[in-house]
Amino acid sequence: MDYSFILYVLAGLLVVTGIAGVILPALPGVPLVFAGLLVAAWTDGFDRVGWLPLLLLGVLTAISVVIDVLSTVIGAQRVGASKLALVGSAIGTVAGLFFMPIGLFVGPFAGALAGEYINGRKLGQATKVGLGTWLGIVLGVALKLGLAVAMLGVFAVAWFF
Repeated sequence: MDYSFILYVLAGLLVVTGIAGVILPALPGVPLVFAGLLVAAWTDGFDRVGWLPLLLLGVLTAISVVIDVLSTVIGAQRVGASKLALVGSAIGTVAGLFFMPIGLFVGPFAGALAGEYINGRKLGQATKVGLGTWLGIVLGVALKLGLAVAMLGVFAVAWFF
């Protein structure tokens, strides 16, 4: 029995889930996109997409993981965030998932602001930290989305040409 159709559907589901995961912080977005593209290449026996495009896709995935880790921290550090602000941002991000879609934008900001305020900062500085943390997250999402689209482009070029 030929299971290639099922594997291609699985690959497509991984890619779609991965793209959603770029925006939703609970899912490892770009690594899921890579997994889906790898499954598609494997299903084809690596005839259309060989090791060089897959290596490039792996490098882009690794870059996305670094961006994921650094974007929030750099955004927060640029405005002098405390560790409590970072913890607050993480808690706010998770809490924001329950209030979609607005919670995705408000949660990290509110969490960082609350963490910084609890840390003893005045409201103005806490707000600045919340905004800096939020901007770092937004920039990270934009960069990861760009990487995911680039990965799809690399795969399409390898597949069709």
